[in-house]
Amino acid sequence: MNRPEKRNAVDGLLHDGLERIFRDLGTDPDIGAIVLTGAGSAFCSGGDFSPGSDGAQGGSTLNIMRGPKFLIQGFANCEAPLIAAVNGPAVGLGASVALMCDVIYMADTAWIGDTHVNMGLVAGDGGAVIWPLLIGPNRAKEYLMSGKRVSAEEAERIGLVNHVVPADKLLEEATGFAKTLAAGPAAAIRWTKMAINRHVWQSINLVLEMSLSTEGLSTHTLDHKEGVLAFQQKRDPKFTGE
Repeated sequence: MNRPEKRNAVDGLLHDGLERIFRDLGTDPDIGAIVLTGAGSAFCSGGDFSPGSDGAQGGSTLNIMRGPKFLIQGFANCEAPLIAAVNGPAVGLGASVALMCDVIYMADTAWIGDTHVNMGLVAGDGGAVIWPLLIGPNRAKEYLMSGKRVSAEEAERIGLVNHVVPADKLLEEATGFAKTLAAGPAAAIRWTKMAINRHVWQSINLVLEMSLSTEGLSTHTLDHKEGVLAFQQKRDPKFTGE
């Protein structure tokens, strides 16, 4: 992901680029594994809510549901192993991007969090799908309802990520594992992944449409408008429950 000036916040172009990874690379038999990381100091800061962005201006409920739905389904459909190298903050949608990967390496200086609730939003675009699978429903509710940050150390302790490594060794470790997979029996590796992903699909089919539709509804609340304004003004939001 290469928008370092925006901390790799996801706009329409980056969203389309991520989808192309799955469409063009995920089914290519010559691709042994894919390593996903962020340019600059962040992995991905989530949706782009900067002034003038699509996120800041809002959108139709249909568009809010359709784009993330295709993206999350794309992760689950991608045949090639996906290795996340979380080099910095992975926030909101960025957390989902990291956690939907098959194996997650995280720098010891990074943190992760689904902060949708801090913007007055439901954690619709993957958070409600993948967090409970990784750490169980109760822990997932604790983090998703509070929007709190999870340090690298805590993320490894609770099983949210696979490995925490020194920041200067992150890409070496992640690409090393990717090379190990690429040198292995491709068909067996891919079919193993797709079989295990049936668990992921079960969660997608059960949760994703409801979480996305309620996220769409939450974009029309005064709390969401306040969350966006507070974000842009770099202050704490003052929610009213409306």
